[in-house]
Parts: sequence; C-alpha cells; structure tokens
Amino acid sequence: MLNLERLRTLDALARHGSVSGAAEGLHITTSAVSQQMSKLEREVGQQLLAKNGRGVRLTDAGRLLAEHAARILSQVELAQSDLEAQRGQVVGELRLSAFPTAARGLLPLALSALRERHPALRLRSCELEPEQGIAGVVRGDLDLAVVLDWYNKPMALPDGLVKAPILDDPADVAMPVDHRLAGREEVDLAEFADDEWITWGEGEFCHEWLMFTLRSKGIEPIVGHRAAETHTQLGLVAAGLGVCIAPLLGRHPVPAGVVTVPLKQRVRRHVYVVWRADADRRPSIRVAVKALRAAGESVG
Repeated sequence: MLNLERLRTLDALARHGSVSGAAEGLHITTSAVSQQMSKLEREVGQQLLAKNGRGVRLTDAGRLLAEHAARILSQVELAQSDLEAQRGQVVGELRLSAFPTAARGLLPLALSALRERHPALRLRSCELEPEQGIAGVVRGDLDLAVVLDWYNKPMALPDGLVKAPILDDPADVAMPVDHRLAGREEVDLAEFADDEWITWGEGEFCHEWLMFTLRSKGIEPIVGHRAAETHTQLGLVAAGLGVCIAPLLGRHPVPAGVVTVPLKQRVRRHVYVVWRADADRRPSIRVAVKALRAAGESVG
C-alpha cells in the first residue's frame, strides 16, 4: 500500500524540481524530504531519484510514479472538498499567503475573525509576492492567495483559478518634507522626471508596473534604491534618498520627514483573493473569502 504522505513528497519534488524547493513547499526540512523518499523507494522496490550534479533528478520510475501521485492527490483533495462541503462544517487546515502590505494590513483582521468564529479551522499563513502566491495555489501548496494588480496593468490568472475582489487601494507619491512639491495638493508623475525613485525588487510585479507607467509618460526612471517593504521604502524617503509610490494599505504610520501627495490621475491597486475552482465548495474557502472581504471593507 503506497503511503499518501510519501506520494505527496514525490509530487512536490516533481513540481519544484529540487529537494529544497519541495521542502519549502511542504513546510518541512530537506532531511525529512530525503527520508520520505528513501522510505518510498524501499516501499516500491525501485530507485526513484538519481544524483544530478549537486542536486537530484527523477528516474524513469520516479517520473512514472510522480504522474500517478499527482492524479491520486488531486482525487484525494477533491474527496476532502466534497466531504467538507457535504458536512457543511468549517474544519481542517487552510493555507494562505498575502503580499507584504496585505499581510500587515489585512491578514491580522481576517485571521483573528476566522479563529474566533471557527476554532476548529487550523490557519497557516505566509508572506509571498503575488506571482509566488498564485504559483502556490496552482501547485496546491496554498489554498488561497491575496494578490494584486494595478488599474492600468492587470495580472493574467492561470486557468482553473477563481478570484474575488477585496478592495481598491489608492496610492500616492511619498516624498521628503523639503521636496519642492511637498506643499502641493496634487502632483503629476511627469513632474518627477528628474527624481530618484525608490522601488521594489527587479522583476517584481509592482516594480514592472512602475517602470511601465513612468515610461508611458515619456519618463526614463532613475532608480536609486530598491526595497520590498513599503516601510523600508518610506524610511529611505525620510532620509532624503528619493521618492516612492505609497499605497494606502499597510503604510501607516508614515515616518516623520515624509509627505504623501495624491496624484492628479488617481492611481489604484486592485487587491483580490484567488483559489482553485475545484475547491470552490469547501466551507473553509467560503468563510475565509468572506473574512478577507470584510477586512477589506474595514480598512478601505
């Protein structure tokens, strides 16, 4: 009889392509992954992994069993969803992620409400960028992900995912208090053509949005500093090192020495939650979406 948890480990290895990736996706140690795979190899009597440089690769037998494992796990998940829906009870484990400002601005409200109303539901959350969160939901590592896109740059979702809006998050320009535009009621992005920008990491969705938006206005951005967290960006602004886009969600308290000024053309992020369509019947998914939307209404 094949052990389900060992099949889950093999499936994670096949999806992530490495022991460390599988361990991260399963929230276990790399040694635990290796131990599970050793037990599975003894169980089936065949070699499933082979060394590949410093890493490992699946053997032919490993790939064959991994294909079966993916189908088995999908059926198990569907059965669990159907049973949970049939019982109508909010139980089991719910794994969700949120991008940094949502993790700070939304998750505490939503998770505390869920814990109070549904004590039998085990909640597991982590902070991930939108692309990583979506990938986690697609792979099955996560049940829900709070993600975002921008008013002028939507994010494409893979097939098989469902989404629900949480809130529209307005964004201003943050600048030092002695900046030449700090006393204005409104500003235009074109007025910052000569300023250094403090932005997100290279390749991150929000960074790509900012570059796209500035260039669409004929501005070639001057990027001075990068930081993933809004509060880190605002700290750099307070030090007089540049300007940044500061969404409202999760930015308070704004540090001393920083002024935020609205843009003439209002800039907004669309914040929403995504999950797999085949899990749509799960009561835990439904109550979590409801709690996230209630948190969005509260902070919005």
